[in-house]
Amino acid sequence: MQTETIAIHAGNLIHSTTGDVTQPLSLSTTFYRDENGGYPGGYVYSRVSNPNRSALEKVMADLEKGVDACAFSSGNTAGMTVFQALLPGSHIIAPDDMYWGFKKQLQSIFEGILTIDFIDLTQISNIESHIKSNTVMIWAETPSNPLLKITDLVAVAAIARKNHLIFACDSTFASPCFQNPILLGADIVMHSSTKYIGGHSDVLGGILVTASKNEFWEKIRNIQQIGGAVPSPFDCFLLLRSIKTLPYRMRGHAENGMALAKYLSVHPKIEAVYYPGLPSHPQHEIAKKQMSSFGGMLSVLVNGDARKVVNQVKLFAQATSLGGVESLIEHRASVEGPDTKTPQNLIRISVGLEHINDLIADIEQALS
Repeated sequence: MQTETIAIHAGNLIHSTTGDVTQPLSLSTTFYRDENGGYPGGYVYSRVSNPNRSALEKVMADLEKGVDACAFSSGNTAGMTVFQALLPGSHIIAPDDMYWGFKKQLQSIFEGILTIDFIDLTQISNIESHIKSNTVMIWAETPSNPLLKITDLVAVAAIARKNHLIFACDSTFASPCFQNPILLGADIVMHSSTKYIGGHSDVLGGILVTASKNEFWEKIRNIQQIGGAVPSPFDCFLLLRSIKTLPYRMRGHAENGMALAKYLSVHPKIEAVYYPGLPSHPQHEIAKKQMSSFGGMLSVLVNGDARKVVNQVKLFAQATSLGGVESLIEHRASVEGPDTKTPQNLIRISVGLEHINDLIADIEQALS
């Protein structure tokens, strides 16, 4: 099946005699046992599994071309579960430009437990020189947040295989509609489903998808079920509803994203535009090779005070997060805090589904 069909039908795991076309919400936290102590319905307790979560995991595994998926209560929890599944003393290679929440996790929560080298993963020739005897994982993020760097997934996967390393990829900015890291050699794909998967800025969630049900994946599943940081049935219900329109929403985000990037790339008050769909992007050719489209995220360097620009917009919402139907804009450095490496004149934009002429007009009046 094609992506649009998978998105609509793969999550319809209906266990109902009433003929529901859409899977109903199952709020029960516990399930009946039979006289022999078994569970005829296949479910024991909602922390372990739930019909709505099973459906969400099924459709996400299918969309990402994996064999299994684990859903979590947030994207941060999904990523942290991967790091928790590593043995103490393990070494990770991670990107120098990555979501600040994960970087904070690795630098604070896992301080003294894991060791990390943050390097530029766009420099493929430099990766192997950072592999140590205790290196167990390469964590990539492509496109990256907030500089939209593109990592060559095929090249990094080859290095990971050669050195017997786990290769995990945060693909949140791309969504499963525009990029499938498992098909390019990744072992695990991560999404903050709060973003494009949810798409309406109204539900938190995180997803991990695996290429194989190996020992490491079983550790992740065990942390999910025993640790219990799982999404509620209603969260899963909302995400399943949103996934049905994901392919069509992503087309709109990408179309508007490209149009706004082109407009800003020639604007006299913009120093630089970071968008992988522009030929001027340093990894544009790699992006063309591994992405079917370039998404709705872009960052720009303003020639002047970026805070004044974000304070002047009328239509864009000045707020953090991304991937919703409404356009968001933020001064990223002030979100990340005093130790940020993000340029002070950088603005990150999540381009929504409003009419592009209205978005351009709003940006123009804010810049002027």
